Amino acid sequence: MMSEMTALLWILLPLFVAAGSALLAFYIMQAKLEVAVAKERESLAEATATIRAQEKLIEEKVRAAEESTMRRALDQFLGDFRVEERHYMRENKTMFLNRKSLVLQERLFFRNIPLSNWVEHEMVVEEGNDLKNLAKSCSIFSTRSLSSDEVNQNARLLSGGMRAS
Repeated sequence: MMSEMTALLWILLPLFVAAGSALLAFYIMQAKLEVAVAKERESLAEATATIRAQEKLIEEKVRAAEESTMRRALDQFLGDFRVEERHYMRENKTMFLNRKSLVLQERLFFRNIPLSNWVEHEMVVEEGNDLKNLAKSCSIFSTRSLSSDEVNQNARLLSGGMRAS
């Protein structure tokens, strides 16, 4: 019986060693595979982050290019508007009064197309007044700067409107 036990031991011992070696090789290969998968996931995450950053950058560049193009188009459009202006002096003579007035006529054009009829302003001219400044102050199509009183009044209106909101 002892010899049968010894023979069985000699037969099963290599099987146990082989099974243990196979199990050990399996766990080692599993660990190597997990390391390789972790490295691949890391490189995939880096690539994904890079792609997302590039997408955001491209979106911002496209948006900036669109805004710039729209701004240029608007500037070109507004540049096609112009004001034609003419003025002359008119004298009204009555028995006791000799009155001079400056007549300013303006009309708005888009390229060569008139957008409005002539708009006429008549301003009484006093001696010593600057005619150019008088014409500019009464023009409806030209831009004029606001006086400090108007700026203060607008600021008060805006701050009052903000409190009401």
